[in-house]
Order: sequence, then structure tokens, then C-alpha cells
Amino acid sequence: MNFSNQIVLITGGSRGIGKAAAVEFAKRQATVVINYRQDEAAAEATLAQLPGTGHTTIRANVCDPEEIREMIETIVERYGRLDVVVNNAGLSMFHPVDEVDFEHWATSWRTTLETNLIAPANVCFFAARQMIRQGGGRIVNVSSRGAFRGEPTKPAYGASKAGLNAMSQSLAKQLAPYNIFVGVVAPGFVETDMAKVTLTAAERAAVMNDCPLKRIAQPEEVAYAIAFLASPGAEFMTGAILDINGASYLRS
Repeated sequence: MNFSNQIVLITGGSRGIGKAAAVEFAKRQATVVINYRQDEAAAEATLAQLPGTGHTTIRANVCDPEEIREMIETIVERYGRLDVVVNNAGLSMFHPVDEVDFEHWATSWRTTLETNLIAPANVCFFAARQMIRQGGGRIVNVSSRGAFRGEPTKPAYGASKAGLNAMSQSLAKQLAPYNIFVGVVAPGFVETDMAKVTLTAAERAAVMNDCPLKRIAQPEEVAYAIAFLASPGAEFMTGAILDINGASYLRS
């Protein structure tokens, strides 16, 4: 997998899976654009770790369509094109229906869907329009195992990722004639800062016990799958959803 002379945008690229993806693409000679919303220091720290030259960071709130449009335009003005987009930015909010009040419930649904579904849909819109103009490109969306197995304490998260899967497959059909390929990765638990904060010791033990490999995935393992879907030679996998959960959840 070589991405020489390709421009890769990663939303939420300063940490976790996004950071690992940035490193993976840079190792494979891509020029990487790290999108971040607020934490400039984290984005710059990730930028400093990337091998190669020409990489940059760009601040944009992907929940704001105008900021997305400006971000894409800025990238194209600087580099002349946009070859790969990785929609990684997202969030997870707990809102068990039997524990929270309606205000918490409604806010969780609104915020989660806006960030995990509407925002990547809008990124796909502006990116796809640019890719159509230039004659092709790749989009990889980061979903979750939760889209299939259910998320009892955060149902909006599961719903948003299920919607992301459906949107991705719809776009794969619509954009194939334009030489634009769309794929999805669906990780289970991944060893990120978020997991370290949200998982108690008991929950971590349960997660590891649920997996035949008896461990949690590393961000680099997800990043490898992202790069694979975006790579030349994977065109016929457009519309595919890759499960990355160590056989902890198998779907037919």
C-alpha cells in the first residue's frame, strides 16, 4: 500500500484512531492533513510524529457545514487535490433510557447524530464534489461494532453508526461511476484515551474476556484496515464494512 503523491484528510486526526491513521498513511508516503476541532496542541504533537514532509493541521468544526466547505477548499488550494478522506471524528454519550431525564436523553440524541452521522455526511458531500471534479478518490468512514450488536446505555451511538453504514453503502453505489470508492471500518473496543477514561477495571476485564484474543484492539490495527480500504487495488471492496473486533462479535 503506497500513497505517494496522495493527499489524505483525516477528521479528528489528533488522537486515538485518527492519530494512528495519520501515522499509517504518512509511513506509506501520503501527505496527511490532520483535522482538529479545539485541541491544537494535540494536533501539532501528532503532526510532529509523522514521517515525511508536507503534512499539515487544519482547524474546523465538522458539525458546521460552512467550516467543512472552507476546509476542503483550503486543502485543494494548497495541494491541488484531495485523494482520500477518513471520517474519524465522533463522540459517545451515555444516556440509558431507564436512568436519565428527557432533557439528557434528547440532548444526547441530537448531539450524537449531529456529530456521528450528519457531520460525516456533510464531509462526504463536499469531498465527493471535489473528487468528481478531479476524476476520483476514496472515502473511508469509521463506524463501530455497536451498529450491529446494539448499545443499551448509548442507543444514539449505535443508531448513528448504523446510519453511517447505510449512508456509506448508498454513496458507494452512487459514486462508483465517478471512480470514487467508499468503505467502512467497524471496530469494537480500541485502546484509546477515551476507552481508558470510560472503562472501569471490571468493564475492561469483561471486554477482554469477551474477545477470543483476550485483549483490546490497538489503534494501529484499525489504522491498517483504513489504509487497506483506501489503497489502490481495493476498488472492488467499495461498499464493504470491515469488522475489527477480534471475533468478539460475529454477524452473518
